[in-house]
Amino acid sequence: MELRSVEELMDLLYACRGERSAAEHGSGSADPHGHALRTAALLRRRRPADKELQVAGLVSPVGRLLWPGSHAGRTADVVRPLLGSRVARLLRRHAHPDAWAHDEDLVSLRQADEEARTTVFDAGVLEDWRTVLELTAARNSRLGAVE
Repeated sequence: MELRSVEELMDLLYACRGERSAAEHGSGSADPHGHALRTAALLRRRRPADKELQVAGLVSPVGRLLWPGSHAGRTADVVRPLLGSRVARLLRRHAHPDAWAHDEDLVSLRQADEEARTTVFDAGVLEDWRTVLELTAARNSRLGAVE
């Protein structure tokens, strides 16, 4: 599978609402959609200029929807054409704790991910992120044409 547009990605993210998660089996967040919104919102507060990091936090539940179980690598592969290699790298390496200590971005992503599991606040709605996703995709498209 390959995402060809922000609209396709938004459809997948909307589909994550109400999905069963690992929490119902004893681990993880009970609401992947809300967890992703909280993670992205926390990253926006801490690193407001780093849109790719925020987007990585937002799109992480896509893999759980498409491939229950092991999904980090697949999620990275699906979003790479649309959102770029950095977002894909963050998603892929986020699943490997040995990589966190050497990468400030991964530490930030992991901290926001963990905090979003236990902190409850109004993180807005998915539609609030459409422009950020579109800007990230457009930037990746321009860079891809140059590379």
